[in-house]
Amino acid sequence: MRAVVMRDQELVRTDMAIPEPGPGEVLVKTLACGICGSDLHVLKHGPEFVEASRRSGGIFNMDLSRDVVMGHEFCAEVVDFGPDTTGNLKQGDRVCSMPLLVRPDSMHAVGYSNDNPGGFGEYMRLSEALLLRVPNGLPTEQAALTEPLAVGVHAVARSNIQKDETALVIGCGTVGLAVIAALRLRGVRRIVAADFSPRRRELAVTMGADSAIDPAETSPYENWADAVNPGQPIAPLLSPDAAVNPTVIFECVGVKNLIDQVMIGAPQGGRIIVAGVCMDTDSFQPLLGINKELEIRFSLGYTPEEFSTTLDNIAEGALPTTPLITGRVGLDGIAQAFQDLGSPDHHAKILVEPWR
Repeated sequence: MRAVVMRDQELVRTDMAIPEPGPGEVLVKTLACGICGSDLHVLKHGPEFVEASRRSGGIFNMDLSRDVVMGHEFCAEVVDFGPDTTGNLKQGDRVCSMPLLVRPDSMHAVGYSNDNPGGFGEYMRLSEALLLRVPNGLPTEQAALTEPLAVGVHAVARSNIQKDETALVIGCGTVGLAVIAALRLRGVRRIVAADFSPRRRELAVTMGADSAIDPAETSPYENWADAVNPGQPIAPLLSPDAAVNPTVIFECVGVKNLIDQVMIGAPQGGRIIVAGVCMDTDSFQPLLGINKELEIRFSLGYTPEEFSTTLDNIAEGALPTTPLITGRVGLDGIAQAFQDLGSPDHHAKILVEPWR
């Protein structure tokens, strides 16, 4: 099959064997696969990514001296079946799946693996038990956004935000936009976004933010409250009225020193959800969190239930997807797409269509 592999921090078009499905696994044809911000980070910071996974007991144990076919946000078509499958699906069914293989020894990653190619190739093998049939009528490109939108759904669930609390979303790339959509789905009444990019601020409002702030012109931490509650300033430190301004801040950028900046800007009793993937060793001053009694939670991925519900919500129109899709490429266009995604004013989500 044709595929694009990560090799020596470069993206290389190559030919490779079609993966063979094992027991309980299904061979699928990739129809569409999104390029994730994490893919861009891993291409540049692969050693740090692998080492962090090793230290935390994660499953992204790639050997970077060998080829890796990335791609973990996909919609695919069932082609063939390995042994011991149930037959609940048939050839030609369109499916989505968490990018995992469930095997007796452990979970294995799809897309961040030397042995389990992801969606930047023409074929993948997936676990039948994790496959979700795409509802009739849902376009393939929208179904392919199940994975990134589920990331936002999980981050919002981790926050335990209530409808009358205020959300501040820092960074309006795909993760931030997914968080905004999930907040709106949850019924949160006040959502403020912040991003340097005019295009991303526009998308933030389209996805459900009440307002979008340019950090180059004004501090989102000083002005978020007035943007949604004119005349009601943030309660000062240790004020008896501090509880009237419950705030959840979603850090969706993933750059060094940003957590510290968020802690400085957060109000008393605020909650911080870190959803941005920073590859660098970072630091912050604990006394900031102590003085303000801040709570910091980190968010990764989603649960199987969240993934399934996200697909249903996309199919029902409850989670918008169309505004996010800003480009499509074939395998030969992936390397250029990675470069294009470095400019926040041009693209949100580029889909790879390997058969294009």
